[in-house]
Amino acid sequence: MPVVLLEVEGQVATVTLNRPERRNAISGELLRDLHRLLAELDARGDISAIVLTGADPAFCAGLDLAELADPGSGLAGSAAAAALPRLTTLLIGAVNGPAVTGGLELALGCDFLVASDRAMFADTHARIGIQPGWGLTVQLPEAVGLRRAREMSATGNFVDARTALSWGLVNHVVPHQDLLPVSRQLAADAASADQDALRTLLTTYAEGALVSRGEAVRLEAQTHARWHAAGIDADQVSERRTAIIERGRSQQPSIQQPSIQQPSGQQPAGR
Repeated sequence: MPVVLLEVEGQVATVTLNRPERRNAISGELLRDLHRLLAELDARGDISAIVLTGADPAFCAGLDLAELADPGSGLAGSAAAAALPRLTTLLIGAVNGPAVTGGLELALGCDFLVASDRAMFADTHARIGIQPGWGLTVQLPEAVGLRRAREMSATGNFVDARTALSWGLVNHVVPHQDLLPVSRQLAADAASADQDALRTLLTTYAEGALVSRGEAVRLEAQTHARWHAAGIDADQVSERRTAIIERGRSQQPSIQQPSIQQPSGQQPAGR
């Protein structure tokens, strides 16, 4: 049985971690296959967005500690690489259950997250007695703020889906049965954008996150200058503007699907 599954519908690929008997714990085989598959999808011209999820009941329980303890397993060497390959294709995490430690780091590596109401998040590095190596101490504070990140790492306590939403860790919380339909719809929305523009924009986000704020602003200005120096088709822009206006009208008054929960007091953003 493959430890990573692939399903493609239109321009959207769904990648599923498939070790449910081990709560999708990351083995050397799973990590290698996941890297290979994501890199292949990123290189395909017919894939515009990827949804990453887990086979129920968990998203990912982190590294397979039993395999990690085996010096001949090779997992330690595999785990020294990045959690996810660097992608230019949009990667949406569909968190269907617990995302713990290394699983939390996989989730943080996605561009944004949609959570099932069964999702839970925890950082147990300190409880296990290991150190993160996939960027958690950078990405978790970016998502929830430094003090909340410290709390999660210090206590190892689980954060439920609604709390994760209010903290900004996830974008949406939906009923479990709606998780993949909602995630795939968001992926299809992204797939309908100009893909060269979207990939360039996502790259600008990624590069800007690695440098100071001032340097990030300069990177954006440089990307803007290169892009617009290549020339803009005024007629095409006009057509797209009209389509955007009509799309906005079609999404009123309920831009988000009714099943998506928003943090208290937060208005849904138009897409």
